[in-house]
Amino acid sequence: MALINTIREKSGWAVGAIVIGLLLFMVGGDLIGGRNRLFNRNETTVGEIAGEKVDRADFENTLEQAKQNFIAQQGRQPDEQTMGYLRDQAWNQTIYRIAFQKEFDRLGLKVSDEEVVDLVQGKNMDPSVRQAFTDPKTGQFDRAKLIQYLQNLDKLPPQAQDMWHNFEAGLTPTRLGNKYNNLIKMSTYVTTAEAKRFNEDQNAKANIRYLFVPYFSISDSSVKVGNEQLQAYLDAHKSRYKVEEGRNIEYVSIPVVASKEDSAAVKNTVNQLAEQFRSAPNDSLFVKLNSDQPYNGAFITPADMPEKLREQLPLQVGTVYGPYAENGVYSIFKVTGEKAGTQPSARASHILIKPEGTTPEAKAAAKAKAQDILNKIKAGADFAAMARQYGTDGTTATGGDLGWFTQGRMVPEFEKAVFGATKTGLLPAPVETSFGYHIIKITAPKTNQTYQVAALQKVIVPSDATREAAYQKAQELKGQAEDLESFRKAVAKDKTLQKQEAKGLDRGARNVNNLQNARSVVRWAYGFNPDGKSTKIGDVSPVFDDLGDQYVIAVLTGERSKGTADVASLKPELAAQVRNEEKAKQIIAKLSGKSGSLEQIAAAYGSNAQVKTANDVVLASSTIPGLGSEPVAVGKAFGMKPGQKSVPIQGEQGVLIVETVSVNKPTAPADVKTIRQQLASQRSARLDGAIYEAVKAKSEIKDERTKFF
Repeated sequence: MALINTIREKSGWAVGAIVIGLLLFMVGGDLIGGRNRLFNRNETTVGEIAGEKVDRADFENTLEQAKQNFIAQQGRQPDEQTMGYLRDQAWNQTIYRIAFQKEFDRLGLKVSDEEVVDLVQGKNMDPSVRQAFTDPKTGQFDRAKLIQYLQNLDKLPPQAQDMWHNFEAGLTPTRLGNKYNNLIKMSTYVTTAEAKRFNEDQNAKANIRYLFVPYFSISDSSVKVGNEQLQAYLDAHKSRYKVEEGRNIEYVSIPVVASKEDSAAVKNTVNQLAEQFRSAPNDSLFVKLNSDQPYNGAFITPADMPEKLREQLPLQVGTVYGPYAENGVYSIFKVTGEKAGTQPSARASHILIKPEGTTPEAKAAAKAKAQDILNKIKAGADFAAMARQYGTDGTTATGGDLGWFTQGRMVPEFEKAVFGATKTGLLPAPVETSFGYHIIKITAPKTNQTYQVAALQKVIVPSDATREAAYQKAQELKGQAEDLESFRKAVAKDKTLQKQEAKGLDRGARNVNNLQNARSVVRWAYGFNPDGKSTKIGDVSPVFDDLGDQYVIAVLTGERSKGTADVASLKPELAAQVRNEEKAKQIIAKLSGKSGSLEQIAAAYGSNAQVKTANDVVLASSTIPGLGSEPVAVGKAFGMKPGQKSVPIQGEQGVLIVETVSVNKPTAPADVKTIRQQLASQRSARLDGAIYEAVKAKSEIKDERTKFF
C-alpha cells in the first residue's frame, strides 16, 4: 500500500515530465536550431518596405490573387517558372501598395466614392470596363449591358462576384497612382530656348579634321596598373558601378543519363510491341495504351514524315516499319491508310548562285557561272561536291539538299520548275528567281500521296538503377568535399566531372547558368540551409535533387553586398580603363608643346598618329564617323571657330586633337511650339518608370522572400 501511495503522489510529476518531453520533441528543433520560429519573429515576414514589415500571409494573399488571375486568363495552372514571375509580380504590387501609399498619405491624395462610380460607369470610365462591354463585331460600347451586369451582380456565382470586387478594389490604387504621377508629369516644362537648342543640336553639322593616336598603339604590357590605382578609379566613378546583392558559387552537375543497358531494355520492349502491333485489332487503341506520345490519326505527306520513314517510300498499308532510334526515342510506325492529298510534295537539291550586284552585267555573270557549273555536273561532276564548293546559301553543308517540301513553301519560279518535273534528275537549265540562279536536281518527283501512320514511341529514360548510381556518385563527392579546397581537389581528381562557376547571383534568380528552376541552389547560397545553419563562404551544399535529371553540389565562394562593386569583381574592366588613362597621359605628354598643322604635329609624334577628316558630324549624336563615340571631342569641335585646334583630348578610344573646318547651323525653326511639345512628351514618357524607381529607392527595401521561395 505504501508503494501504491507513493506512485500516486509522484504520478503528477511523471505525467508532467512526459508532456514536457513530448513538447521538446515536437518543437525542440525550432527552439534550439538556427531556424528558430518561436524566437525569430522575422520568420513570419518576407521583407520590409519603407519601414513596414511585409507579413508572409499578406504576401501570399497577393500572390494567390495573381495566380488566380493567371489561371482565369490562360486556362491552366502556372508551372514553377511562371510561379517565379508571379512572385515577382506580387512583390512589385506589394512595393507599390506600401511605398506609394505613404506618398499618397503624405500629400493627402484620396479617391472618393463618386470617383469610383465614375470609373465604373461614368464619363471617365476605366478602359478595361469599356473594353469588356464593347461589341467585338461592331466596336460599339454597350452601356445598357454594363448597367444590367451591375444590377445582376449579386446573382452571379461567388467566384465571378469576387473577381469583380477585386477589380473594383484595384481601381482606387490605380487612380491614386495616376494622380500622383500626373502631379509630377504636369510639372514637365520645356522653354523656347531649350526647344531652339534641341533643334540646333539635332540639325547643326560640323566638318572637322582630327589627329588621332589610338590607345592600342601602346602595348598593355608596358603600362603597369596596381590595386591602389584601380581602387582610386573605382572611388572616383562609384556611380557607374552600383550593384545589387550577389553571391558567387562553384558547382558540379552530375547528369542522370540513360545507360546502354537502359537503351537495350527499351529496345527489347519496343521489339516485343512491334510484333504485337502487326496483329493488333485496333491500332489507335494499341498506341494509346503503349506509346509515350498520343495517337494522331491525321494523313501526312512525305514532307511531314520522320526521315527514317521517308526512306521506306512508297509505304505499304498494314506494314509495320521500325523500330528506329533517334534523339533518345525508339519509334515504330504502322501504316493504317493512304489517299491522294490536296497538296503535292517533292524533294530536290539546288545550287544557288547569287549575282554580285543589281546591274544587268552582274546578273549575266551569275547566269553564266550557273550554266558553267551545270555543264560540269552534266559532264560527271558530283552535285553535292559542287554545291558545297559554289553554293551561296545555308544548304551548302548538306550538299544542296532541300529535303521534302510541300507546294507553297518556295518562291513561285522555283516551285513551278520543281513541281513541273515528272522524273528525277537535273533540270536542263538554271532557274531564275528573286534570289539568283538555281541549278536544280529533282531527287523525288512530286506526289500527292498521303499516309495515315500510327506512331508508337518509347522514350529512352534512365532506370532506377542508373538514377541511383548517379545519386551515389553525387554523395561520394559530397563526402569528399568538406570545404572549397577539398571540393576542387575531388572534382579535379575525377575526369568525368566538370566544375562550373556562377558569379553575382541575384537573390531572386530562378536559373543558375544553364540550370533551370534552380531556386533551391540560390536560396542555399543566400543562407536558406535545410539544416538551419547560415551559409558561409567555403561551405559545401547538400546534394540538390530537385533539378530534373541531374544532381548538383555547390560551394559558396563569394558574397557581394548592395552598393558599389569591389575591385576584385571588376578587375579586368577597371584595369582597361586605368591603363587607357595612363596611356592617355603618355600620349598627351608627347603631343604637348608641338605646334604647326595637324600633319606637322603627327609627323613629330610618329607613325602612330593619324590625321583624318570627318564631315557632317552631328552634335546630338556625339559620334565621329569612322571612329565612334567621342562626346568630348565632338563638343569641342562645335565650341571652336573654323581654323581653331583643340588641346590634346583624352577620348574613348585614343587621344585626339580636333580642328574645326566649318560649322553649319540650321535656320531658326518655324514651329517652336511643336518642338516644345515633342520634347515635353519625351520627358513625360520617361517619368512613369523614373517615378517608380525613385520611390522604390527611397523605400529602403529588404527583400527576404528567399527564406520561403
